Amino acid sequence: MRSGKSFYVTTPIFYVNDAPHIGHAYTEVAADVLARWHRQAGDDTWMLTGTDEHGEKILRTATANGVSPKEWADTLVEKSWRPLLETIDVANDDFIRTTEPRHEEAVQTFLQKLYDDGFIYAGEYEGFYCVGCEEYKQESELVDGSGPYEGQKVCAIHSKPVELLQERNYFFRMSEFADRLLALYSERPDFVQPESARNEVTQFVKQGLSDLSISRSSFDWGVKVPWDDSHVVYVWFDALLNYITAIGYGDDSSDKLERLWPGVHIVGKDILRFHAVIWPAMLMAAGLDVPQRVYGHGWLLVGGEKMSKSKLTGIAPTEITDTFGSDAFRYYFMRAIAFGQDGSFSWEDLSARYQSELANGFGNLASRVLAMVTRYFEGSVPAASEYSDADRHVQTVVADAASAADAAIEKLAIHDALAHIWTIVDELNGYITEQQPWVLAKDDAQRDRLATVLYTVTEGLRALAVLLAPVTPVATDKLWTALGVVDSLGALADQPIRDAGRWGQLPAGTVVGRLEALFPRIETTND
Repeated sequence: MRSGKSFYVTTPIFYVNDAPHIGHAYTEVAADVLARWHRQAGDDTWMLTGTDEHGEKILRTATANGVSPKEWADTLVEKSWRPLLETIDVANDDFIRTTEPRHEEAVQTFLQKLYDDGFIYAGEYEGFYCVGCEEYKQESELVDGSGPYEGQKVCAIHSKPVELLQERNYFFRMSEFADRLLALYSERPDFVQPESARNEVTQFVKQGLSDLSISRSSFDWGVKVPWDDSHVVYVWFDALLNYITAIGYGDDSSDKLERLWPGVHIVGKDILRFHAVIWPAMLMAAGLDVPQRVYGHGWLLVGGEKMSKSKLTGIAPTEITDTFGSDAFRYYFMRAIAFGQDGSFSWEDLSARYQSELANGFGNLASRVLAMVTRYFEGSVPAASEYSDADRHVQTVVADAASAADAAIEKLAIHDALAHIWTIVDELNGYITEQQPWVLAKDDAQRDRLATVLYTVTEGLRALAVLLAPVTPVATDKLWTALGVVDSLGALADQPIRDAGRWGQLPAGTVVGRLEALFPRIETTND
């Protein structure tokens, strides 16, 4: 049943200068978990991801590899970026490429409007440019180089020298929007999250905004400026527009923009300013609503450094999924790292959580429960009789966890949502230990009590399957099938997740099936 609400969530569109690493996958999974949750809640949900294929960095990378920029982009998209979504089970609704006509034409429409309305003018610019960031840098954003770059100023993010560029470009009058942006941050404190990100952006804008150079004439790989085809649109100005071009901006035949916008942007903190400063200023100039929220999550760290292919700290997602599976990948990064903060990845922590939380905690619980229903009631879920205080406590834990998890998702606190859900896993495991159904089964006089205990834990599994489906879709789909409720309750993806904690939805008499190990025990040799 539709809730009447819309939820439009986006990832950044990623540069196709190289193959994706687990830092990219982390962002994809976070957006996907949020989208899956809202779909199960009945919200009108749309998840967008895609690739950013213009700009000097792509041009140089393609040239260095002896192909055209379009050929390079096509190869990377089809061999690396689209397959990533399958590797980590991302169920996106759309995939936007900035080289698509639907995007390029809409970018020109948007730019022409700003030009006609007086927000764009021609001027001279000189500054330090980082090709890796595709951004002009202030002196404060540069550091002294070391090693081969000693004596040079380098980008603090990429640790590579910047270039001094002087060009005649077109400029966006971004300086005119400083006061409106500060008012936005003040009036809507949840617009930029987490709080540390909002504080950073606020302080940046308080220092004053300069007008933004939005075109380049030194190369031609990009969207042509509609009134001057000797210029191409600055790659970030082009890329940010994907969030509305993908849902029909400039297309009068589509209702998606009106239906879905404004959206929620999930981005890495290194590109926060583009999304929380430049992007809303662009939208204000065009007379469009600003995003609902911009969430700048932390970095994945390996050996104390940000995940990076150039620094050889990049780890391909398949290095994890080939051993642990996609569910473990999704669960680990959503549970082990507080969303919004930096988090360190280690093979040891991944392996430990896989064994203790997924294999022993959740997987073993599911196997034990269905095995006992099969052994003691010939596979038919028994009806509960009179509930004890212990049984009612389980019901309370399930209801509270479902409610708290939904509230956490509303705040984009995915790690908190999982922590709440996991209280059900711990409660059911503890309940089985205390109730000792294997002892009850030896006494015919305890038959009704045994039935109540097994109904309680099986109904708890039903709630867990629904609540964990957005995070571990493969395992929960297997569990849902083994619970035997597809015919009576419908497909797992159709279960109303905000109703998951309502007790007693599992019909007594349901025949359960055999459940293979959801998280098989594995031996790892990674250091």
